[in-house]
Amino acid sequence: MTQTSGANRRRVLAAALGLPLAGAIGRAFAQSQGWPDKPVRIVLGYPPGGAADGTARPLEPKMQAMLGQPLLFDYKPGAGATIAADFTAKAPADGYTLHFIDSGPMTILPNGKKLGYDPFASFTPIGMACDGGTLLVAHPSVKASTVQELIAEAKARPGSLSYGTSGIGGAGHLAAELFQSMTGTQMTHVPYKGGSQAVADLVGGQVPLLFSSMATAIPHVKTGKIKAIAVTSTARASALPEVPTVAEQGLAGFEASVWFALVGPAKLPAEIVAKANAALNAALAEPAVQEAIRKQGYEPAPGSAEAFAARIRADHEKWGKVIRDAKISFA
Repeated sequence: MTQTSGANRRRVLAAALGLPLAGAIGRAFAQSQGWPDKPVRIVLGYPPGGAADGTARPLEPKMQAMLGQPLLFDYKPGAGATIAADFTAKAPADGYTLHFIDSGPMTILPNGKKLGYDPFASFTPIGMACDGGTLLVAHPSVKASTVQELIAEAKARPGSLSYGTSGIGGAGHLAAELFQSMTGTQMTHVPYKGGSQAVADLVGGQVPLLFSSMATAIPHVKTGKIKAIAVTSTARASALPEVPTVAEQGLAGFEASVWFALVGPAKLPAEIVAKANAALNAALAEPAVQEAIRKQGYEPAPGSAEAFAARIRADHEKWGKVIRDAKISFA
């Protein structure tokens, strides 16, 4: 056998061995180039009518127009939205199962309990939709009306002030723990099974303070049944522009935001990520969509998949420290 014929044989063998991999890559590329050619399922971890639904639904018309296929909303509530996250993590990476997810199951709960998915390895970030803070509200009987007055009252009576949240490990709970850590105060946590019952008890005077979702608390603030002390985001909320942030009131650097975003299963092809991100950002550019999101107490937050991935890691690290320092258990 000549040297030339031996080289040819090796090239043929290498090509033959590479055919299965090349074929798989080719099929994936062809599939992503034609994506979507059928309806796309959008998984949500909460029931209809909540904040997830209220911020996802306004995106639907424009995204459908951009993608040329219907979006089918699939609600899988339970376990702090981790049931839905686990479902998405195990779905095929073909772009036909995406997840409109919030920061809880991505950056908070993975720090405190063993889950069936990894917030980094199990998903492909596509893009953020919106973010916003929780609302620190009080019953009218509470003397404090500002953050500084609340800090003074809490320090004067350590442990005597109680605050409600929608549950252990939720956004309100983590915001409250960060607040206490940064102010050196000690308050008593009263966790509820949901935000609606927590607000009802605040209105009724059963609990004096509440770290609440914006959408749940705003109607009662508007009627004067409860008073808003601060928002926990870095900027004021469009829905309550008169209410200052915690940071504005002397606690520099304080920020506790909740976000909603679009993710897919791990190893989603880059072409699908690009198309889905473009459709999401186009929807967020619509004035009607922006208005609908702001009514829910959030702000539109368009951007790249890369920027969203960095946000996941930063928030995961931030809330992990808060959880460890406060010794929070989700068991």
